[in-house]
Amino acid sequence: MKKCVLFKKLTSNKVKCLACNHYCTIAETKTGICGVRKNIKGKLYLLVYDKVVAQNIDPIEKKPLYHFLPGTKAYSIGTVGCNFFCKGCQNWDISQERKIIGKELTPKEIVNDAIKNKCKSIAYTYNEPSIFIEFVKATAILAHKKGLKNILVTNGYLSKESLAYIGKTVDAMNIDLKSFSEKYYKKFCGAKLKPVLDTIKLAHKKKIWIEITTLLVPNENDSVKELINIGQFIASVNKNIPWHISRFFPMYKMTNKKETDIKKLEEAYKIGKKYLNFVYVGNLHKENNTLCPKCGSIVIDRFGYNVKNNLNNNKCKKCNSKVSGVYESNKISKKSN
Repeated sequence: MKKCVLFKKLTSNKVKCLACNHYCTIAETKTGICGVRKNIKGKLYLLVYDKVVAQNIDPIEKKPLYHFLPGTKAYSIGTVGCNFFCKGCQNWDISQERKIIGKELTPKEIVNDAIKNKCKSIAYTYNEPSIFIEFVKATAILAHKKGLKNILVTNGYLSKESLAYIGKTVDAMNIDLKSFSEKYYKKFCGAKLKPVLDTIKLAHKKKIWIEITTLLVPNENDSVKELINIGQFIASVNKNIPWHISRFFPMYKMTNKKETDIKKLEEAYKIGKKYLNFVYVGNLHKENNTLCPKCGSIVIDRFGYNVKNNLNNNKCKKCNSKVSGVYESNKISKKSN
């Protein structure tokens, strides 16, 4: 447990949390919506500081990030708690856990273990990292000092204060854009759409590498109109932002739903390609390769998590066009805009 940075004191020993866009007002002895930020005697404390409940070494493509250090490993950690209540959450057993549990791991231990396992980055994932943002920053600072990159896999609900707080310590983000409907966000997540859109725009403005993921839930967020809206919005920020379209599988509180039809995924892919240079569909190999937006050549070939990088200094070998992303080149990561 450690005192939070992102909060302000109110009257009657209440505090206002500034970590995410819920901006919870928290009475003494109570926690915010996330369940891990608690008011103790008029001060806010992070109950999961140093408490890691999930810890794995993953292919970076699993985040998913396809244009950020492809083919490398990410040391991935998460805690209990979340500021969303997604009915189809695949990590519900930890995100919706309200007991403060986890293995004691300090930022230094995390960074050292990442280096030991030859990871190029640390990913703060599995649950929403904005709720343990102080732990993220402490770890991220040490990671940068050791030459590692930092990744947030986020629902996009982190506040502008959180983005300012982490500053340049975060290098990449995969942001869930779960829908383009306020109704969907309220019904299935207990949140709002607009703050997520604002986060996407602000993160891009801050020159953090971002990729977007949308889980297609049958008959809920998969209409042609909504897919067009998502494609157009991402393109309005930057047409080179990769969009990952994921297949829904029934779980948690949505076991009554069927898995996403492959034809719907293919339809979404075609819609996305009208507006964006890079669109990917999970579990469909032919739609997982990175193609040169100019000549159409395969510049990054993927089969599952096996990756063959055909880029030459961030450029297509065939036509010499730059391909947007952050790639390893002579052990240095370079961003191509």
